[in-house]
Amino acid sequence: MKVLLVEDESKVANFVSRGLEEEGYGVDVAGDGRTGLDLVTTRDYDIVLLDLMIPEIDGLEVLRRMRESGIETPVLIITAKSTKEDVIKGLDTGSDDYLTKPFSFEELLARIRALLRRSRKAAPLTLEYREIVLNPYNRRLSVGGKEAELTEKEFLIMEYMMRNSERPLARKEMAEYAWQSQDDSSNIVDVYVNFLRKKMELLTARKFIHTVRGVGYILKEDEKL
Repeated sequence: MKVLLVEDESKVANFVSRGLEEEGYGVDVAGDGRTGLDLVTTRDYDIVLLDLMIPEIDGLEVLRRMRESGIETPVLIITAKSTKEDVIKGLDTGSDDYLTKPFSFEELLARIRALLRRSRKAAPLTLEYREIVLNPYNRRLSVGGKEAELTEKEFLIMEYMMRNSERPLARKEMAEYAWQSQDDSSNIVDVYVNFLRKKMELLTARKFIHTVRGVGYILKEDEKL
């Protein structure tokens, strides 16, 4: 699971990110609203933890722009602003939950789990790109009605490409999504992309996964980038 934490207080950011990483979450930290907005619009996250009083762009404006852009990622506001009016404003702007500082890590973790459960129930049954269909529940990939079963890592790589179709993806971000690792020095991503290509060759004569020289890969219908 990938978390974006938008928080300018270093003590809070370190406390939360360290705790989540120990629980097995991958965490990106943004210290201001502009960086947070850039990350959430270019990467795929399972949940966003958003402070309201942050520099560059305040939290409510970040949230408003997210929702206007069609980004439906669950958002948990974490802030010292605790009046009823603040809570109502945050929820009305599009947040899914609201947690006031100071808070215990156990409560934060419980709220994150609840939002992720709710999000999974509301998620579409399948991911689709052209005639490619990916089923998250049984990790089956189908093209034109023909199916293949994917391993866990093959599924995560394919899921990330389908969620970011027609966008060049760096090996580093693909490794981060599938293995919670930012190490792009190994060829592990190349190995699993090759596995996926071989499975797709059994399903269709068309080529969808293309190499972007010097970058990584792209899921696209043809080879014209």
